[in-house]
Amino acid sequence: MNQEKDAELVQHLAKQGVDDKMVMGHPASLFVLFFTEMWERFSYYGMRALLTVFLITEIAKGGWGWTNAEAMNLYAWYTGLVYLTPLIGGMIADKLTGYRKAIILGALIMTLGHASMALETFNQNYFYVGLVLMILGNGLFKPNISSMVGQLYPDKSAKKDAGYTIFYMGINSGAFLGMLLCGYIGEKEGWHYGFGLAGIFMFFGMIQFYFAQKIFGIIGEKPGTEHKPGDNLVSVQEEDHTPANIVRDRLIVVAVLMVASIFFFFAFEQAGGSMTIFAKDYTQRVLSGNSGEIFKWVDAALTIFPIAIVTYVLFKLSQKIVAKYPLTVVFTAISFAIIWALGIWKVYREFNLDQTEVTVSWFQILNSFFIITLASSFSKLWEKVWNPSGPVKFAFGLLLVAVGFVVLAYGSMSIPQGAKTASVSMVWLILAYFFHTTGELCLSPVGLSYVSKLSPKKFAGLLFGLWFTASAIANFIAGKTGSYIDYIVQNYSMTTFFMIIAALPAIAAIFLLLFNGKLKKMMHGIN
Repeated sequence: MNQEKDAELVQHLAKQGVDDKMVMGHPASLFVLFFTEMWERFSYYGMRALLTVFLITEIAKGGWGWTNAEAMNLYAWYTGLVYLTPLIGGMIADKLTGYRKAIILGALIMTLGHASMALETFNQNYFYVGLVLMILGNGLFKPNISSMVGQLYPDKSAKKDAGYTIFYMGINSGAFLGMLLCGYIGEKEGWHYGFGLAGIFMFFGMIQFYFAQKIFGIIGEKPGTEHKPGDNLVSVQEEDHTPANIVRDRLIVVAVLMVASIFFFFAFEQAGGSMTIFAKDYTQRVLSGNSGEIFKWVDAALTIFPIAIVTYVLFKLSQKIVAKYPLTVVFTAISFAIIWALGIWKVYREFNLDQTEVTVSWFQILNSFFIITLASSFSKLWEKVWNPSGPVKFAFGLLLVAVGFVVLAYGSMSIPQGAKTASVSMVWLILAYFFHTTGELCLSPVGLSYVSKLSPKKFAGLLFGLWFTASAIANFIAGKTGSYIDYIVQNYSMTTFFMIIAALPAIAAIFLLLFNGKLKKMMHGIN
């Protein structure tokens, strides 16, 4: 297959009026979505990295002084609703606005949400208003940008899973930078600065997408949009004549994968909850001497190298689209200039401190860093080496996230029953995030791809909304489970807490492997 010009892909793009310029073997339009989603995830994860630690930090240090249980309950409701509203947002886009307008409106609402949260020092109500705006804006944004990615590729294209994996790298690039910079600035300089910084980059994401809309041809337009005679454009929503029994079977498979994803994200989303509490209260974060110096160099590398990698992706995209979409390139370049300035400032500041204290939010960047470094390898694995069925990929994802919690359980064995604090080595959290990331790469981008491939096109937004509804359920359960961490540690042990979380995804993985053959048949040729 020609990396630069895949004939089937080019023909598919032409039918929808999409620019056929390629970047690294994929449509340039994919990378516009990449950067839009990157800045949205910067804003979401930058704020999420601060949410729990802000709530449980003492009032004297600018936090709200909540108990772990209180913070976990708010975390459960917030993250649950963030992933529930995409169900409504998907329907709104399918029936009324189209994907593009929904994305822009959602981005604007989230920008206002971050601005409101930055004002929490004046009145606590601004914080709650900001959370509500974030929930509503995400509902319009999240399912519809994922739908647009899927429509760039033919359903049976070998590049579709790879395209979603690249898109997923964009998601995690934004998450990485958001947690790295918003988390650092929030904990070191002031919580409201961290919340405000997240909003600035949400605004940049909205602007760069707005000025590049024409690159998508008719993808994402408002339903019923008319075109001039002779345009010879064919909406992907008008191509679907699949027999009803096949549609039914495929939707059953989608439903099974959605249920499986609940078990995965129930465990995975402990990152912003119980794992944050573990990092704050039970992990050795103050480093001195050689360990402090080594961390400074590692942290500097983790700061600079990912920014450099994503800057290279921007450069490659700019070469292809700057002539037609100069404002998109200009605004994205400005946002990257700010990122470089903040990254260099952070590194300089840390090297001039006598004692190194690792921020609580720093551990959350590990997931995104591993995604950025491993995503292309998984993309090539699925495309060229080994491409098992979706249920098998999901099973591996579930098993790997379970292994991550087994590692934490083992590392927690030295913590006495009922202990409120401890100084466990950072190594256990680092290893856990590594296994969680490899599991995520087996499940999450693959899940997005299968929802796109198996769903009727006219209901794509709705089905992506349902996919995120499964994540909503998982996030709610994750937060509620995290609220019992103090109770379980007091009455049993930290090891028991983590083993309970490990057991559930492992059981789900076994069931997927047992029913893999049946599920493959029900996909009717889509793999």
